[in-house]
Amino acid sequence: MTATPIPRRSFLDHLSGGVYAAALGSILSQDACAAAETTPSPRRSGGVFDLKPRQPHFEPRARSVIHLFMNGGPSQMDLFDPKPELDRNHGKSYFEKIAGEVENPAAAGALMRSPFRFDRHGQSGMWVSEVMPHLSTCVDDIALVRSLHTTNLTHEPALFQFHSGNTLPGLPSLGGWVSYGLGTVNQSLPSYVVLDDPRGLPVNRIQNWQSGYLPPVYQGTRFRSQGSPVLDLKPEFEEPNGVTRLERDLISRLDWMHQRKRSLQPELGARIASYELAARMQLAASDALDLNQETAVTQQAYGVGTDPTDSYGRRCLIARRLVERGVRFVQLFLEHQPWDNHSGLQKELRQCCARTDQPIAALLKDLRSRGLLENTLVIWGGEFGRLPIAQGDNGRDHNKNAMVGWMAGGGVKGGLSYGTTDEIGFSAADDKVSVADWHATMLHLLGLDNEQLSWYRNGLEEKLTGVLEARVVSELLT
Repeated sequence: MTATPIPRRSFLDHLSGGVYAAALGSILSQDACAAAETTPSPRRSGGVFDLKPRQPHFEPRARSVIHLFMNGGPSQMDLFDPKPELDRNHGKSYFEKIAGEVENPAAAGALMRSPFRFDRHGQSGMWVSEVMPHLSTCVDDIALVRSLHTTNLTHEPALFQFHSGNTLPGLPSLGGWVSYGLGTVNQSLPSYVVLDDPRGLPVNRIQNWQSGYLPPVYQGTRFRSQGSPVLDLKPEFEEPNGVTRLERDLISRLDWMHQRKRSLQPELGARIASYELAARMQLAASDALDLNQETAVTQQAYGVGTDPTDSYGRRCLIARRLVERGVRFVQLFLEHQPWDNHSGLQKELRQCCARTDQPIAALLKDLRSRGLLENTLVIWGGEFGRLPIAQGDNGRDHNKNAMVGWMAGGGVKGGLSYGTTDEIGFSAADDKVSVADWHATMLHLLGLDNEQLSWYRNGLEEKLTGVLEARVVSELLT
């Protein structure tokens, strides 16, 4: 039997259809494999896509975190780490000794003393600069670490490292890991809330609080400190409660039917959970952010209603109200990089402290008076420190070798000054603490083992501390 010849155009038409089918099949199989590959290991924190409360690996010291991130890189030798050698050698050349560690060599100058006076405070005698008069009254509650260091002196990768443990973008942030590991006790509010600055977003913008390869239910939820906390939170028109209840019940049933038929798409569960949370937030979020419920005395203590403390004071007070309601992780940012004092350090650093010092001290005192400080971990710090030499006439350039941070509450040993830097504050010297150590310590205080908290992806057990050797800084713990 002789085969019927196929015209060229017909052959190409059939061939192209086969290519499309093969491509579609390949894409679908990749999606299925990707879904399976991103499933968390059952040996780790549970393989979950919701925010229901979960048991920690061991007994926690803290149940929630307030992270006060000072984006820009606060100057350690002008705030918490006085250096008499800088006073004695002010104006002497030093650039040639650290030339490879300077981001902008063209503007590098000589050694520069701090323009601020230092005094000892509290029973612990902790050194604090004159620009933080309010925090100086709280030093016996904080554990100060002067030997922190990082690996990159550029803002973008340094921010990624401090928030996700790696200088690369696209990875889960601190709050995402904590939410994944512990969930939250309040199902009507997000586990992870971000209170960014009304003046603008920081460097790396919303990537600072992303969920990365974790389900999107673990990413940070931005709350606005004034006006509606979340845009489009309220419905366009009011309807009877019974109608709303029936509507949500129908949507829930349809979501469940849709999800049951797509077992290889675990992201659907996270997406559905996000929608359900948005519905519950309509009342809870508005209540949590209503500062009119606070007394005038409390608002005044935080600096609410007064410049320049109003904005940061509102957000610190909101942070207290959120952890009071069971929110697991609250993060505060400032706009862009206010601590990035390349010039005019004396004026700019004073301005940063004027905005934040009183609200932060009020937060610590308020948490203590309400019995919340013992189970709330408060963290302060930036992405790196500053150099001991001048940049231009009166600024400081970035420094990855030494930075300062502190923790308070939640199992932390108050009144402790831990670690040292060299005689001019250029590099961490004794009892060094890496970013990975800082992360491991934070997780430990929450009852989480940094080696066990992981997400299985592409054949690896991904962790906040990555493959780096990380130690819990036990000296900071009570």
